[in-house]
Amino acid sequence: MKTSVVKVENPDAVNLIFGQSHFIKTVEDIHEMIVSSVPGALFGVAFCEASGVRLVRSSGTDSTMIQLAEKNAQAVGCGHTFFIFLKNAFPINILPTLKTVPEVVRLFAATANSLEVIVAQTSQGRGVLGVVDGEPPTGIENEDEKKERKEFLRKIGYKF
Repeated sequence: MKTSVVKVENPDAVNLIFGQSHFIKTVEDIHEMIVSSVPGALFGVAFCEASGVRLVRSSGTDSTMIQLAEKNAQAVGCGHTFFIFLKNAFPINILPTLKTVPEVVRLFAATANSLEVIVAQTSQGRGVLGVVDGEPPTGIENEDEKKERKEFLRKIGYKF
């Protein structure tokens, strides 16, 4: 087995979700789930087939997001994995519903941080060992930083 690290290309630091599923129907079901969860969302989804013709299948509502999803899916190249890139929506808006899509078996990351995928290569193919999401912590928040965090969450409407 050989391991490698694939850096996810995300030049504008848009939100993305990286996961694993099990069926060609994934692309259509994720597309339908996003448009019904966040009407008007701009996104791209790409899925790596693991059998048959083994194509990267894609869909979405924004050509830039679709191309970004396709490019990263092909670069990672692990069977039955998918990328979703979101332009004007956040993962928190779709994660609960995404987890109920029957084909989805695992979510590795939901982030706008820099992301690296740790890939294993065997004689059969490629698989995801894990991800590196962002950078390590620089310390522990103090009382002022806790207060700032709580105020920020309330300001943007995620807490009351």
